[in-house]
Amino acid sequence: MCTISLFQSPPPESVNSQILQMVVDYLSDISLLAITPSNPLYNLYQYGVGYEVHLYLAAMDGSRGMAVELIVALDPEQPETVLGFLLCLPVKDDPQACAVPYMAVHARHRRQGIARAMLAQMLARYPHAELACSVAKVPYFEALGFQMLGARGPQVLMNTRDHSTEGLLPVLDVAPIYSSLEVRQIHSYLLAQHGRKAMLEAEKKRDRQLDQMTRQAARFVQEHRGLAADPNPGQGPRLQ
Repeated sequence: MCTISLFQSPPPESVNSQILQMVVDYLSDISLLAITPSNPLYNLYQYGVGYEVHLYLAAMDGSRGMAVELIVALDPEQPETVLGFLLCLPVKDDPQACAVPYMAVHARHRRQGIARAMLAQMLARYPHAELACSVAKVPYFEALGFQMLGARGPQVLMNTRDHSTEGLLPVLDVAPIYSSLEVRQIHSYLLAQHGRKAMLEAEKKRDRQLDQMTRQAARFVQEHRGLAADPNPGQGPRLQ
């Protein structure tokens, strides 16, 4: 099916480039906003999320003082070909806990147990794992032993236990990415290409979708777990 490899230091450039290409190709699947290619802002978020993942991969050299691990599914017949990846953030002060910021499987190889195999590798190292997913993906993660803890913005917070770790979870601050010169240049290009009216409508469409997903996640958790519908619960690992 696939070969699972664990990286605790920066992966080879060939692996790195394939992962970043998957982020660009499957942005709608892995981004918090679930933004679609029909939205003129799509290219901006392709850069933003892609650069965020790049920074996580670069941080594997220890330069940012945070632990990052990478689990990669490789084609057994073509070992240089990446079929899927999972970014894992070990939690400080809790050796059993981790969080998953991003995970993706190549479209041609989905429904083959690749995501399950990567998660199994992670859970063998960190049995107390947490991630956030869209409402549609909740049943999949429940089948793998995760349970709902609550709604977190437009996503549902899932954990292998009935509580979050008390440890510290170092994460990247993405705000500088979206205020960077590169993002401003992309926005200026999109503005020139689509016009101010279209870009304003794109922003409104993005915000409406985010609001809708946030309400949907809160309602889903209420209906299926009887939890308080707080779109910003005080749950989850403490961010550092």
